[in-house]
Amino acid sequence: MPKLKADKMNILDQIIARKKEEVISAKAKIAVKALEQKLAFSRETYSLKDFLTDPQKSGIIAEFKRRSPSKGIINDQISVEEVTTGYASAGASALSVLTDHDFFMGHEDDLISARAVNQIPILRKDFMIDEYQIVEAKALGADIILLIAACLTPAEILGFAKLAKSLGLSTLLEVHNREELDRSLNPYLDVIGVNNRNLKDFSVSIETSISLSELIPKEFLKISESAISHPETIKLLKSVGFNGFLIGENFMRTSNPGEAMAAFVKEMQA
Repeated sequence: MPKLKADKMNILDQIIARKKEEVISAKAKIAVKALEQKLAFSRETYSLKDFLTDPQKSGIIAEFKRRSPSKGIINDQISVEEVTTGYASAGASALSVLTDHDFFMGHEDDLISARAVNQIPILRKDFMIDEYQIVEAKALGADIILLIAACLTPAEILGFAKLAKSLGLSTLLEVHNREELDRSLNPYLDVIGVNNRNLKDFSVSIETSISLSELIPKEFLKISESAISHPETIKLLKSVGFNGFLIGENFMRTSNPGEAMAAFVKEMQA
């Protein structure tokens, strides 16, 4: 695992630099044509919009995450199958599975394992910087890709979202401020996620979601990400128009994330 520089302001740059190396290595190992021949590549994907708007679901995108650069080890003692099936049973609208190796202790095999035991949409949570990763996501069994505006140009976001749409994948665009939102929107996106965590210094504020909510066009569903640890926060976010909520650490730091989510949802619905 790479040693992080003392200056956390550089963490996103460090991750992207490493990701470029990973993509070069992955391309050398498996060609795009080989990815397209994998069984999961031909499966019909689940629609994120359909599951987010299903009244029988909680609206929560529940995340499997062993580690983060800011918190270190969160939980590396339980299996992805146990956690994700627990989330699904608790009413998750979708799952988020980290596949970044070096900074989050994730792996592509985690997504494959989660796909094998779940019948709801799965987000490949990673730093997408190349079209290859989108094809790879489909081959792994993902239904959703994440595009982070902070590390992509508008042209890249457009091209990646267009490719994802052609493959039947949903696209979640993640923004942190109005500038990223204004320059990144395009008709191929499905859902806009507002990350309440600043990826450069790790500070968090739910006000980020509240302030950006009314600026997101009506044709997009809205998700709030990070800094969500209380059911009351969900109620507040719903009141300003959010349809979904990505939650990971709040559940993962417990010994049984599925049970923790079930209790959270029960309180949320009370």
